Amino acid sequence: MSHNTLIGWDIGGAHLKAAVINSAGQLQGVYQQPCPLWQGLQHLQQAVAHIQQHIADDKPLHALTMTGELVDLFADRDDGVRQILATMASLLGLQPVWVFAGVAGFLPLAAVNSSHYAAIASANWLASATYTALAVGDGLFVDIGSTTTDILVLKQAQVVTQAYTDYQRLQTKELVYTGVVRTAVMAVAHTAIDKGQEIGLMAEYFATMADVYRVTLELDELHDQTDTADGAEKSVLASARRLSRMLGSDFVPEDLPRWRQFAQQIRAQQLQKIHHACVQHIATKGLADHSPMIGAGVGRFLVRQLADTLGRPYIDFTALLPSAECPTGLTAADCAPAVAVAYLANFRHPDTRQSNE
Repeated sequence: MSHNTLIGWDIGGAHLKAAVINSAGQLQGVYQQPCPLWQGLQHLQQAVAHIQQHIADDKPLHALTMTGELVDLFADRDDGVRQILATMASLLGLQPVWVFAGVAGFLPLAAVNSSHYAAIASANWLASATYTALAVGDGLFVDIGSTTTDILVLKQAQVVTQAYTDYQRLQTKELVYTGVVRTAVMAVAHTAIDKGQEIGLMAEYFATMADVYRVTLELDELHDQTDTADGAEKSVLASARRLSRMLGSDFVPEDLPRWRQFAQQIRAQQLQKIHHACVQHIATKGLADHSPMIGAGVGRFLVRQLADTLGRPYIDFTALLPSAECPTGLTAADCAPAVAVAYLANFRHPDTRQSNE
């Protein structure tokens, strides 16, 4: 049987992302669905079903990667990998499925056993960085997503790292746990300047970075699929109100400039944390001055700014792929791991487009 469509799946703890490429290697669509996995596997089932409704091919080939095994629904990460793979197997039936296992490459789903779980867990960053390394050779890959930031040095078409687990990557600062949507403001800043004086922020879940970037007018609403901290609407004024609570203040619309200035301060503190990690990797791994920064993720507008600050060329991840119009309004860079795992599976295993089911 010939499989005309290949779907790359990136199974996260809060979102499910998918990328569809056709038999000619052209990107046909990029999809993202909310998937609060910590609330139960039924959310993964529903998100997969929703995306499948938009895909015409009823016998596609699949390639998948994940980070969702970390959510506290599962006893541990191995249990998470096992349950996620079992759920995907039940949803995809007899359709061929390849699982990305990091440096071990792709494994047929049926061949995966517990000895592979550690390599499969939270490997989506390596799919994106590997694809980017093959495309650009040398550079600094930075993927700023809704919740986390990945920073990887690329040299001679290879990803330069010895850190593969979340624990190791947090140590090396290749994983910086901050993003532009879901991250709580209290996790980014402890103090700010308001009315000319330093003031401490409340350690309460009153606002997220989506509120910050909505108030600074940089947030694309397509990228925010998460409930607000107070359950209220997603508007500039509502976000400013949530930010005002961080300083124990009441909000009035006339004070919007004050809260926009406050948002800019929180933005600057988050950017400084990412900037510090980028500079550290450039220095310790000897990246050449002319090497570009490659931006991915829904927060890549910050990567462009960092590239300007560091005097480096900027390349958007989307530019590494053939141009394509995605009907959802999302781009390849918005869902880089899903896109990357699809293309890597196509490159590494082109023969899987043919099977004898």
